[in-house]
Amino acid sequence: MPRNQFQRMIFALITVIITVHAYVFYSLYVVNGNTLMAMNETSGVIEAINKQGGVYMFGTYLPIWAVVIIEFCCAYLLEVVMGSPMSFKLASKVFDITKTNPIIFETAIICATVGLMCPAMSFLAAIMYYPYYMGFSVITLLANWIRLVCFNFPFAFFSQLFFIQPLVRKVFKAIFSKDIKMRSKAERENDEVFAASIE
Repeated sequence: MPRNQFQRMIFALITVIITVHAYVFYSLYVVNGNTLMAMNETSGVIEAINKQGGVYMFGTYLPIWAVVIIEFCCAYLLEVVMGSPMSFKLASKVFDITKTNPIIFETAIICATVGLMCPAMSFLAAIMYYPYYMGFSVITLLANWIRLVCFNFPFAFFSQLFFIQPLVRKVFKAIFSKDIKMRSKAERENDEVFAASIE
């Protein structure tokens, strides 16, 4: 787990890099793939996207790399400002960090993050991917938001819990292995001093 602001920023960066690519793939291939292929009369999703001139966003067609960059910026900003700090606070209200098994506490943080980030990112997506060519309606925006939450929440929950966060933690441990070893050594020494003082 990150122990300072720099480590938290790196942890969030790794999380968002993996998550945004996973969600763009999920949105284009799993949720909208068949529709894109049917509309453009193609046999592949990439072929359909190329045929229509990109991915529809903000009332125009953008290349996939631009979509990834826009979603990355939004997700990273939300993760740093809201997701990470609020999820830790929510988990801390339910569990005492000093008495709870680290795996349970980390799982609580992941669940809280998904509960906060999924509706927030889905709302931004409802605005970004809104069919502006049909005019604008708040009711349609809210309906699209609820629809996106229903599509995204199960994927967000299971992918974060069983794939993305375990992978992020492995990458994070590899990057900060020296710091983690030094911290573990210092904690062991403190435990030995405490045990000796009791005796």
